[in-house]
Amino acid sequence: MDSPEDLDAAVERGDPDRWLASRFIADPGLRADVIALYAFDNELRRIPQLVTEPLMAEIRLTWWREGIEAIAAGRAAPGHPVLVALAGVVARRGVATAILEEMVEARLAALDGVRLDDSAAVERHVAGTAGAVVDLTAAMLGADVGGSLQPLAKAWWIAEQARDGAADAELVALGWAALDAARPAVNALPPTAFPAVAYMALARPYFTSRKPGPLETRLRLLGAVLSGRV
Repeated sequence: MDSPEDLDAAVERGDPDRWLASRFIADPGLRADVIALYAFDNELRRIPQLVTEPLMAEIRLTWWREGIEAIAAGRAAPGHPVLVALAGVVARRGVATAILEEMVEARLAALDGVRLDDSAAVERHVAGTAGAVVDLTAAMLGADVGGSLQPLAKAWWIAEQARDGAADAELVALGWAALDAARPAVNALPPTAFPAVAYMALARPYFTSRKPGPLETRLRLLGAVLSGRV
């Protein structure tokens, strides 16, 4: 990943839902900055999958936290392409590095797993993962959401669990409820900010443990963007 194109390709491979939604961001520079944020989140999410020893995962996550701290202090970002791209995003878009650090902390806290039957633990985890990403992306695209998209982020996080076969019927019911609760905030988004949430149109099939094919996925995202609904 030595160029913006490489970063974009990496997100397309590792996070195709959000990558597809980002195609609806008209400004290429803004789209690239959103992709940098997605790439950062994906790097953090992949760590527990790449290493089986919790201590090694903690070391890797700590390295990312130190990289964000370097950016916050105005020092040169470590040479990783994602951190280099993030430094540019922080400078251009005014993204708070404290939120990026919170994203690392959320992954550190989840190294022992997130108890799906502990609603407070789920809320905390969502706030530092899917919630942080959607709030930052919406703000970069011109929306003042003030945390109002957190229910939608919760619905998406549960949808991912359902897609991967890790959600029971009770958790999926909470996902449906969160999706309904998010409707006013979604309806209030300006059209330019809707790509920040468009991928969540896939939550509905995921809640039924069904992964739509490429054509249906694209049609669902297009329909969401045209209608302004997920």
